[in-house]
Amino acid sequence: MKKIYFNYIRISILLSFFQFGCSQSGDQNQQKGTPLRYSSLNDLEPNVEIAKTWWPDQRNVWTPVGWPDHYFRFNVLYNGTVLFEPFSGRREHARKWKGESFQVTFTPWPDTNTPELPKEKTPLWNIDGGHGLQGWRKDCETPVLWTDFPLSDGLVIREEVFGHLKGGCDVTNGLDPLYAWIRLSVVHVDPLRSPDKYPMIVQLSRNYHKVVGGIINILPDRAPYPKALSAKYFVSENNTGIHVLEPDGKVRFVLLPAESGKVSFNNRSKGVYGLKIDMSGKVGDKVDFLMPLFPESAENIETEQKLGFDGALEESNRYWQHWLTPVARFQVPENYITEAVHQSLKFASVIAEKNYETNQYSFLSGSWHYEALWSTPISMLNHMFLSLLGENKMVKKYSDIFLLSQGTIKPPGAAYNFHPGYFGTPAYLRSVDWLSDHGAILLQVSTHALISGDQKFIEEWTEPIVKGCEFIKDACGQTNHDGVIGLMPPAVATDDEIQTQTIWSLAWNYKGLTKAVQFLKRINHPCAAEFDLLAENYKAVFLKAFREASANAPRWKDDSGQEHPVTPTTLSKTPMPFHVSSDAFYLDTGPLVLVWAGLLDADDPLMQSTIKFFREGPNWKLRGPQVNFESRPVLEHEISTCEPPYSWNVVHSWQSGDRNKFLEGMYSLFVGALSQQTYISCEHRNYIQGNLFATPLAFWMARSAVIDDEIVNGELHLLRLCPQAWVSSEKETIFENMPTLYGPVNLRFKLSNDHKILDITFSGEWREKPEKIVLNVPPITGLTGIRINGKRYQMSDEILLRSL
Repeated sequence: MKKIYFNYIRISILLSFFQFGCSQSGDQNQQKGTPLRYSSLNDLEPNVEIAKTWWPDQRNVWTPVGWPDHYFRFNVLYNGTVLFEPFSGRREHARKWKGESFQVTFTPWPDTNTPELPKEKTPLWNIDGGHGLQGWRKDCETPVLWTDFPLSDGLVIREEVFGHLKGGCDVTNGLDPLYAWIRLSVVHVDPLRSPDKYPMIVQLSRNYHKVVGGIINILPDRAPYPKALSAKYFVSENNTGIHVLEPDGKVRFVLLPAESGKVSFNNRSKGVYGLKIDMSGKVGDKVDFLMPLFPESAENIETEQKLGFDGALEESNRYWQHWLTPVARFQVPENYITEAVHQSLKFASVIAEKNYETNQYSFLSGSWHYEALWSTPISMLNHMFLSLLGENKMVKKYSDIFLLSQGTIKPPGAAYNFHPGYFGTPAYLRSVDWLSDHGAILLQVSTHALISGDQKFIEEWTEPIVKGCEFIKDACGQTNHDGVIGLMPPAVATDDEIQTQTIWSLAWNYKGLTKAVQFLKRINHPCAAEFDLLAENYKAVFLKAFREASANAPRWKDDSGQEHPVTPTTLSKTPMPFHVSSDAFYLDTGPLVLVWAGLLDADDPLMQSTIKFFREGPNWKLRGPQVNFESRPVLEHEISTCEPPYSWNVVHSWQSGDRNKFLEGMYSLFVGALSQQTYISCEHRNYIQGNLFATPLAFWMARSAVIDDEIVNGELHLLRLCPQAWVSSEKETIFENMPTLYGPVNLRFKLSNDHKILDITFSGEWREKPEKIVLNVPPITGLTGIRINGKRYQMSDEILLRSL
């Protein structure tokens, strides 16, 4: 039975000056991190549109297109190029397909003499600027990615791409026949001047793109397709199609029947082939293509070909509409945020695999460039995104791999041996092991056990969680290392592969331990008290060592002359050697994480000094007009200039209730760290794309702004940091069936047409009642009262005046 339970309602009208960052080029205040002040909160509180003025859309974007859990996927570049690259250098199980790549490039051009490739390795963005025009079709469940080609001659030609699995069902072994369906169509004709027809040149080659240093590069020597391709024309209903064949007769590519004389095939250069399609200057003119992952027999292709673009899309829609969370469960008035969240759910399933040898399911850290498993950021995908959305089936499915591999992996440090409780990445998916992986996986499964209420998951995972805590206990008991005794010994913490007792590793494992304790207490497990004491001792030892190390750390002075320590990143006696990522990792995997981990509070002087270092410290004076992710990092509009996904400062703002900085960080992640067109995430802005690294922290912020079960133990806070943009008289904000530590809740709210009353509908299905439910009313000018489940709550003039 659902009940609404309000012990306490906090009504706060906060009409005051809020700090709001400005990023005008060359502004010295901005470069020092000094915020500007504005008086119009309603106009200037951060929102999506304001954030877009801070963050130009990224270049170098690539976006995965495919099918849930397939071992392979297609990638579409920002310019519409469709790539299939079966082996990008990381997955050993894919090595057998090395060299079997394929690429389809679309170039609107007056004739077949399109520009030649550069003669040597060249960043793609040097050729075309690095930007395209893309988006997702909104009239279907299937993720259909479009790319537009606006032509000054008077046409806009649109390319559409989606993935379709043969049969439109779940994968079987991960290697099921998978196809990219591609359509070219004319979507706009200029009424003043336009051509009767315009050629689209479709180039067929091997993949000649490679991600080097995070940038898409052209490697022209890779372009020639290794086998001679030929065209077999066929006629259907007086239309002409083309099968592009390999020497053995297998079909590499299909151009579906189009008007006779409209299409032709040519050998452009050695190993590079082309199709010329004359697009008519009429809206609706279209041509379809079919691209299998690997060459297939004509018989197999015929089955898929008969479906056609529209038939394959219809079958795909039936699959996708039953596979994902209904869109109605999460909606906010800013459509950009709603679409980013729902598209990211689809990405999560596509950037995943069912391994054809092990039959295990796993998320991958990225598509194309990062097709391996870094367990720490993938934990964020689970516990900060999927679990909070109630995607129980997904979380369980992709967590099982850690259940099966627990105890089979050696921790990445000389002081460690195999331990039956250690969680890590299975060898066939491994790139670089981090000691943080154990704490991250422990956090992932403990969080899900706590908030899902899934009894089967709880029964299956309780003992592994206990063993995971025992690993931390045994590790803290070791003395054969040069770190602080009583804490976990040194180990590899990041991609630098340096073994040291880092703050990063200690923070993640503490966070995982405390979440596990919270879960074990919930189920009254007999080991809960033991591990609770372990966590208490862990924190005490850490704080003593960290404060001592900070007291002896180098110092810096802020603009007022106040001195601050450069808080340490490691507690090992052996100094941390300087390396190429030292500066970047100091922000992204350094002491800022301690507030999120629960080892220090945001108001601790050491944390205030640390966050001040990145907001206005000495690194700002070293930033010139040309910077990249390896430059000395700072917080720009509250996200990291190196790796935005690790902008742990936002947790400081969440804890302290710094509304403006919190929202500045949240919108910066959604707008600055995701493609503003396809919503795919980056690891570094303008560099490594095709992943979901930034999405979890962004969603955690969006959810915490509205439904927060962590800010105060025993309390559930509603609308604590809710953006004004989400309190609308035009569109209802919906958080439906959202999991919390206390049970799922339903929350809807909308502003009255006169903007005076906030209507709220709320209910909860409690497994454990919160001690308090605290409602924080956003600072909306002119608001005079609220209605909760139809009951009016007056806000007296005295309260309004006092708040003013």
